Amino acid sequence: MAAQLIQTVNLTRRFGDVLAVNGLELAVPQGSIYAFLGPNGAGKTTTIRMLLGLIRPTEGDVHLFGQSLRGNRKNILRKVGALVEGPSLYPHLTGRENLELTRRLIDATTAQRDRALHIVKLVDAADRPARTYSTGMKQRLGLALALLVDPELLILDEPTNGLDPAGIHEMRDLICGLPAQGITVFLSSHLLSEVEQVATHIGIIQQGQLRFQGTLDELHAQMDTQLTLEVDQPQRAKSVLAAAGWQVKSNGGHRLVVDANNLSDASMINAQLTQSGINVYHINLEQPTLEDMFLSLTA
Repeated sequence: MAAQLIQTVNLTRRFGDVLAVNGLELAVPQGSIYAFLGPNGAGKTTTIRMLLGLIRPTEGDVHLFGQSLRGNRKNILRKVGALVEGPSLYPHLTGRENLELTRRLIDATTAQRDRALHIVKLVDAADRPARTYSTGMKQRLGLALALLVDPELLILDEPTNGLDPAGIHEMRDLICGLPAQGITVFLSSHLLSEVEQVATHIGIIQQGQLRFQGTLDELHAQMDTQLTLEVDQPQRAKSVLAAAGWQVKSNGGHRLVVDANNLSDASMINAQLTQSGINVYHINLEQPTLEDMFLSLTA
């Protein structure tokens, strides 16, 4: 079993009468890509700020690399990189010059600077002014700034925010390659379809409390298989199935989603509809998507 790089113990934060984070017990394995998910206002950003020591918990504690952040913040955070709320760049300076300024401030080496440029694939554009960069390139330069310290832990808040599909694809590939560089990734994102392609572990928070934590396979194991149907009379089909005791919801147009467990259920549902004079054009038994599971847990 991998060591826990991040562990929080009863992590709690109040803002006046508002309980933003409530008894959070995170466990982030070393070498993982851990996706931290939740609706707006669930407490994600507050949690990230506590992990980085930017605000103090009202109760509880944060442990990084097996050490409490209390009293050890400076030494611990030397091994942590972060990209939160987008990169702050000097547009008139080149990509390399932007990195060089930060390199001197944190006393990193030129080798670390060049390694960061290589990881984010900006070597060829390093000597162009940052103002000429696309949004995706600027985001990658921000990631290079976070990688300057050769971090063992990288914390990313909405790393694909504002990117076009090509930029999202580039960022996805970069994140997937980071564990091979010895970097554990903790990321927050609203793009659940992207998270599903990169994450090894998932944490879902709602109203400051953890609703689920574990691998994607463990999350799938908690959820019922779904049957998707395409029929010619969706409203009538929904009524027929509901009357027979099935849990049914519309999924746009002529599509329905039914909670079903196996092929026997699929056969039975198909028979019930055809006997009622409803044409079934398509039927498929499938695992729910991460979006389906997220909505089920946070509804």
